Amino acid sequence: MKYLISVALGLMCSFFYAQEIDIEVFATGLNNPVSIKYAGDSRLFVVDRDGLIQIVNSNGSKNSTPFLNINSIVIDGGGERGLLGLAFHPNYNSNGYFYVNYINNSGDTVISRFTRSSTDPDLTDQNSELQLLSYAQPFANHNGGDMEFGPDGYLYIASGDGGSAGDPGNRAQSLTTLLGKLLRIDVDGNSNGNYGIPADNPYAGSTSAMEEIWAYGLRNPWRFSFDRSTGDLWIADVGQNAIEEINMVASTVGGVNYGWRCYEGNSPFNLSGCPTSDAFTFPIAQYTHTGSGAFKCSITGGYRYRGTAQPSLLGLYFFADFCSDEIGILEQSGANWNMTFTPAFTGNGWTTFGEDINGELYIAGIDSDTVYKIIDSNLSVDENAAFEVKLFPNPAQSQITLDLIDSTIIVQSINIYSVQGKLMISNSDISSQLITLSTKGLTSGVYFVEIINNEGFRVIKKLIKH
Repeated sequence: MKYLISVALGLMCSFFYAQEIDIEVFATGLNNPVSIKYAGDSRLFVVDRDGLIQIVNSNGSKNSTPFLNINSIVIDGGGERGLLGLAFHPNYNSNGYFYVNYINNSGDTVISRFTRSSTDPDLTDQNSELQLLSYAQPFANHNGGDMEFGPDGYLYIASGDGGSAGDPGNRAQSLTTLLGKLLRIDVDGNSNGNYGIPADNPYAGSTSAMEEIWAYGLRNPWRFSFDRSTGDLWIADVGQNAIEEINMVASTVGGVNYGWRCYEGNSPFNLSGCPTSDAFTFPIAQYTHTGSGAFKCSITGGYRYRGTAQPSLLGLYFFADFCSDEIGILEQSGANWNMTFTPAFTGNGWTTFGEDINGELYIAGIDSDTVYKIIDSNLSVDENAAFEVKLFPNPAQSQITLDLIDSTIIVQSINIYSVQGKLMISNSDISSQLITLSTKGLTSGVYFVEIINNEGFRVIKKLIKH
């Protein structure tokens, strides 16, 4: 069952109209989701950090059997390791190739290709792994892991700086290591064994730099994306002590130095041995851990909305923070970008966004194990409700009353959900126009009341419990 959670974006720093968004529960029962991708049809493929890829169908149901299960070769223990990335070949429908990024049992990064089953499109040939690339990870954190095929058909791979704190090996600035980089390879070539180096890579043919490097100076790029309308590349890079940053450049521009460890965001971090500031490309937006409302700690990058179902969201870039559980939005205003945050959706631990085939956006959390769909609240079911309901008192203490207004309406059920999507109260014994429910068992906070009539129409009401 799908239901809506409505919030209004607050103001931050500069004037910005309060865009209302909803998140709609799309799928539950996932486990440690860290990536969401699609493969040319209506299905979503949700990456489980423990080494599984689950298929979620267009109705929100999850297949009982995983699409891929490589748990035995993926390191356990959680944190920033495990199965981290997924990308489908541009010709996946015909060749069945897809690519994964995982940390193996030795603690190193592996980029591999797998092939879809020849008999079942919902399964993988488990024996089809072809390793393309691997590199050592000196520490357990900062592995990056995201992958996307760019508009040029090449595979882009995000790698962290190798971990610890402060990039002690200055790996992000070094061109002799793949760590702290955005890599770009030709999966259909073979000049480097099982992949090729695009001829226009910045260091193609070099003997003093790694040829796979497309961009560098990254700390822990936690999710990047390509704008499906403009091709622009968006990278969210997790900060060290105080600053989370969002970078955006044209996808055709290679050799970009994003600044880490010399800079954290726009601020100097460790300038020892660094070039002058004009050598770097600085973020288009950033936020601090303590200066923007609720405490924040780690950015999760997303997508610029290019779907059609939510026209008022067109062109907005969505991101989130893992610690604050807020969803952030960037809106372009001339040469500037205005940033706002929603109130916290506590208990989610946002780890990934995803697009479907139509450009609609999804978000998932590693704490709630739930995939939500992002929508415009002005298009929610409340706007076109088939019946009217009044709820009082609101805020409530020990009970609430619902007035159906129209005595001919027959209510099938009333459900109360927490903001994490957990069902708290359900009542299907309804026989009058005025319905009273006890709320004594609810702790203080925000809840959502779903009223469903006998024709399947629903109304959502926001409830505050004191």
